[in-house]
Amino acid sequence: MIISDFSKEYHEKMFPNYESKFMETDPELIEIFDNFAFDEVVNIDDLDDHTRMISILATLIGCQGVDEFKVMMGAAMNFGVTPVEIKEIIYQSIAYLGIGRVYPFLNGANEVFKEKGVQLPLEKQGTTTREDRLEKGIQAQVDIFGEGMKEFYKSGPEESRHINRWLAGNCFGDYYTRKGLDLKQRELITFCFLAAQGGCEPQLKSHISANIKLGNDKSFLIKVISQCVPYIGYPRSLNALNCVNEVTNNK
Repeated sequence: MIISDFSKEYHEKMFPNYESKFMETDPELIEIFDNFAFDEVVNIDDLDDHTRMISILATLIGCQGVDEFKVMMGAAMNFGVTPVEIKEIIYQSIAYLGIGRVYPFLNGANEVFKEKGVQLPLEKQGTTTREDRLEKGIQAQVDIFGEGMKEFYKSGPEESRHINRWLAGNCFGDYYTRKGLDLKQRELITFCFLAAQGGCEPQLKSHISANIKLGNDKSFLIKVISQCVPYIGYPRSLNALNCVNEVTNNK
């Protein structure tokens, strides 16, 4: 079995003194995957390890890879991703996947934190109240998407207008206003949630525009997609790339 020196070194940084059981049962797969994910993919661009790990964790939630998420949590923490950042990724994903799909990740993260001696609950990160969450959520929407969002919560048919109000007050007011991640990072993980779960191309394109507005440009988003290929495969990665190209070409 020939695993590159770089892949071995990178694997050791992620998982010090750990050898996968798959080395015994599936050595050929480990050779293929490790050489690709931990050498070829890592070396294709200059994305920093912290951003790479945040993107991978969000992507694994999006594609429902809970077992791999728990494994990569350890690697992310070894690269400086904090427990607060990990919890904020999980919390925000509820707005895009729902608690039904996020519940296992919350439990899994708590298990990993317990194993690593992280005291729970973590320090409070919320910044809004029931009284001002709508106002601050609307402001977050404006900061991310532009002035056109100022009255969006009032738009749509009367019978469904409450959902746009929830989008402002709950999705943005409850989650985006929290500390622990800035707006650029929050739009990055939203991009990953949507790209990884598939079937959300209209929303994905909207958040591609938001990412670009905040400074996560086309080149950056392609780097993120590239780093996530080993975790979600080619179809969803190529769909995300097509969306990035469509949005940037239209601009």
